[in-house]
Amino acid sequence: MNAVTEPLLFQQTLNGESRELVSFATHPSRYQHWTLTVEGDVARLKLDIDEDGGIKPGYKLKLNSYDLGVDIELHDAINRIRFEHPAVKVVVFESGKEKIWCSGANIYMLGLSTHAWKVNFCKFTNETRNGLEDSSQHDGLKSLAAVTGACAGGGYELALACDRIVMVDDRSSTVSLPEVPLLGVLPGTGGLTRVTDKRKVRRDLADIFSTTSEGVRADRAKDWKLIDAHAKPQQFGQLIATEIEALRVASTRANATKGIELTPVGLTIDELGYHYTHVDVRVDRQARTATLTVRAPRGAIESTPVAIEAAGASWYPLQLQRELDDAILNLRTNELDVGTWVIKTEGQGRHVLEMDRVLSALKDHWLVKETTGALRRTLARLDVTSRSLIALADMDSCFAGTFYELALACDRIYMLDLPDAPDMAPVLHLSPANFGWFPAVNGLTRLQTRFCEDGASIQQLLSMSDSPLHARQALALGLVTLTPDDIDWDDEIRILLEERASLSPDALTGMEASLRFPGKETTATRIFGRLSAWQNWIFIRPNAVGDDGALKLFGTGKKAKFDWKRI
Repeated sequence: MNAVTEPLLFQQTLNGESRELVSFATHPSRYQHWTLTVEGDVARLKLDIDEDGGIKPGYKLKLNSYDLGVDIELHDAINRIRFEHPAVKVVVFESGKEKIWCSGANIYMLGLSTHAWKVNFCKFTNETRNGLEDSSQHDGLKSLAAVTGACAGGGYELALACDRIVMVDDRSSTVSLPEVPLLGVLPGTGGLTRVTDKRKVRRDLADIFSTTSEGVRADRAKDWKLIDAHAKPQQFGQLIATEIEALRVASTRANATKGIELTPVGLTIDELGYHYTHVDVRVDRQARTATLTVRAPRGAIESTPVAIEAAGASWYPLQLQRELDDAILNLRTNELDVGTWVIKTEGQGRHVLEMDRVLSALKDHWLVKETTGALRRTLARLDVTSRSLIALADMDSCFAGTFYELALACDRIYMLDLPDAPDMAPVLHLSPANFGWFPAVNGLTRLQTRFCEDGASIQQLLSMSDSPLHARQALALGLVTLTPDDIDWDDEIRILLEERASLSPDALTGMEASLRFPGKETTATRIFGRLSAWQNWIFIRPNAVGDDGALKLFGTGKKAKFDWKRI
């Protein structure tokens, strides 16, 4: 597939059946809705949505409202700022339309969409906005929402993900979260959580704000902490300039002057699955399982700044991340019936550990830092994926360092034991990558999450980070779930996968979301926990999507008929 020419929605024949698939690959030359401009250390992303440019037919994207295609472009644009424009310290989000900043997710699109489409759409847009905050926290890329006009629903949720929000005080521009009063649903991209957790809006004021459809103007929005600053139209340009300067000073981004080109990720799709260079996905649609095999480097990777920059998008860690990210998105969106993902690795663990040494030695180099950040976000995407995740450490595996993070993201880890041939048995190998490089969405390392923040266990594992661990050692240390031997391996794995596939997908989604993040919550875990549970539930309730539901009737002039029982 070529991201420069392929549409975002296309037909593919799989197993003799024509299917509609989504591609998450695009290029600035194909953007229909966003304009990216870069001036020195400031990037501007202007939203001017093409009404007739919806990813699916049947609705118009009026009032700068968005659908999945708009957010695929946004995801691509932010990644290009990260990698193609490393000198950028501040991203400014603006509107290309008069009196409308962004009215949020297109309501008619939501009304026409399947339940799965709506939930996957919300999850992807959440991850894109979380990624903005991740880049600000870890990599110093700051963002500013310059609001001119109505900023509603998902539009305000995009602004909430920025470091700062400023609004023109023209007596017509407003911010709002009107989903409850207008649509009978909740803000789907973390709005309620960010209003209270991030912006520290008082609960009673947040209650008024979230049940008022007409929105809040600049002065009250500032008083209620919904925005950071406002100015009259004549002074608004100066306010933006002042905010940019403050964010520029706060940025810790490197002063690199030349980036790399994010060339298209090579992908072949056929009846067997999705095939990349370093990642291979085999899909068994009858068994409802997918096997993701991640291949280690075949030798030493580039290890000097000059060589890494010359390799660019083909530098192994970055190419691996982009392929794995694309595979996760493709499976989540295009293979809804495939509920169990088996995570495997292949290759030499020493090559993975050597990759980790390069990432550590050059951690302050801009491209290494951005690549590490991209890996962190991809692993977090795996954390919140509503699929059963099973890691298999078999004969050819190399769950070492960064690759072991893939296993730690899984619900269970099975490791092959070869008691009669220990020299041939697979091993696990910890590295510094497992002790802080890739925090999960709960803010803890995956080892801390696995051991419920037991400091003694973490210290013991830290002391063993130079030692290869065979199955029995790994089991004794709690690093794997079970260790069948070679006699029982095939039968145990077959039974495991068959049993998992027989369980209710709804119950598994709720169970996995509850178990993956023990202990304290963060803004991100609250957002995704609520998305997996409450929004998932509300999206199928008749008060929202029934024939007389608010979401279905929006724009018809008819009043919704609610079932008034509280449940």
